[in-house]
Amino acid sequence: MSDTLRIVRPSLTTRLTGWGRTAPVVGDVVEVTAADASAVVVDAPGRGVIARGLGRSYGDAAQNAGGQVLRLCDATGGMVLDAQAGTVTVGAGIDIDRLLRVIVPAGFFVPVTPGTRFVTIGGAIASDIHGKNHHVDGSFGRHVRRMSLLLADGSVVEISPDSDAELFWATVGGMGLTGVILDATIALLPIETSRLAVETRRVADLDTLLTLMSEGDHLYRYSVAWIDLMATGASLGRSVLTWGDHARLDQLDDRTAADPLAFGARQLVAVPPLVPTPGVVNRLTAGVFNEFWYWSTPRHRVDEIQTIPAYFHPLDAVGSWNRLYGRRGFVQYQFMVPFGAEGTLRTVVERIATSGASTSLNVLKRFGAANPAPLSFPRAGWTLTLDLPASWRPMADLMHELDRLVLGAGGRHYLSKDAVTTPDSIRRGYPRLPEWQAVQRRVDPNGRWQSDLGRRLELVDPPRSEQT
Repeated sequence: MSDTLRIVRPSLTTRLTGWGRTAPVVGDVVEVTAADASAVVVDAPGRGVIARGLGRSYGDAAQNAGGQVLRLCDATGGMVLDAQAGTVTVGAGIDIDRLLRVIVPAGFFVPVTPGTRFVTIGGAIASDIHGKNHHVDGSFGRHVRRMSLLLADGSVVEISPDSDAELFWATVGGMGLTGVILDATIALLPIETSRLAVETRRVADLDTLLTLMSEGDHLYRYSVAWIDLMATGASLGRSVLTWGDHARLDQLDDRTAADPLAFGARQLVAVPPLVPTPGVVNRLTAGVFNEFWYWSTPRHRVDEIQTIPAYFHPLDAVGSWNRLYGRRGFVQYQFMVPFGAEGTLRTVVERIATSGASTSLNVLKRFGAANPAPLSFPRAGWTLTLDLPASWRPMADLMHELDRLVLGAGGRHYLSKDAVTTPDSIRRGYPRLPEWQAVQRRVDPNGRWQSDLGRRLELVDPPRSEQT
């Protein structure tokens, strides 16, 4: 290792988990400047290395048990906004929260945001994140114009949809297993105000919800439904549907219009670290929350003006909300099934509702067309996300039963949320996996990029030193 290498923090053996706090492992975490990252990668130990941002993947995507985990400490540095072109060039470690604080007052919004602002740009690309607007704008990778990628041999390449497109699209959704993203240029969405005009509907059952979304989503840029997966009978799939668009200046009241692009977001409360071991999410508390959320929503409300944090990132107001599930954490399970498989979707909802599961943070969205990335999760169809306490004993059996239903309907699972699926499930759900693996092996022939997820799902070959 070079004597001039600027390691900001020495390698530190650290306990790591994903946001779900399941499957903790120990690995060596090293913080280094982006300029010197290549030397660390070249000298990585035999167990390999993986980059880690803010650790918001729910499972084991940014862990490397017994190996090295790389954090780019200076990646939160530069940010260049080109207002004329409508793009921003940012370090991969900058998160959406910080980016919004710069671009919203300048009249721009990120092209895609998930349900949290605390996702790095590198993580957004590696997971090919999607949001409430996939039916209109697709996933994050569609809006990436170029990126710098650190390869396993220590070299840095510039890639784009027009320059080494194979590697570009393998990196989009590639879970960090093609290299370390150092920076990227992203196309932005111009906006008149920092507010959303929102229409809300309380929906009595699943069939009505599917009809409303199928017939109405195209009228709005954003659409999402919270769904009660504990309701049964005539109330099966009862939901709260919200449609939204960026508000125009003429939709704001005089007070808000005085500073139409003001943006502020803050944490209102934090969950303490000493939550009882079983957590506070159980059948009683989840049921109470679901009842309250459903019945406190107006039957129909139009043109409500909401802030960006309130509409897109409500959970960010509660710091460390993942602690609510207790020491063993929780699993967030997300799948999609194609249009035409609504019968399977209904069966899945019925099975969850009658399973005795305690679940509240559940959302249903419609996806538009897929992009060219072999491991990108979204494709045209329905996607359902649900949370389950890891301490709930029947969880694994239920998840594997749902896997069979999803895969039988031609669906797939989201790698950034996954903690329980199997290599066979991924091979069936992602038929282009061999194509991705060929590109990954081309740029990493010695198996330097390693993660717990990559090993568990057999996405990558073991390091050359471990091969027999």
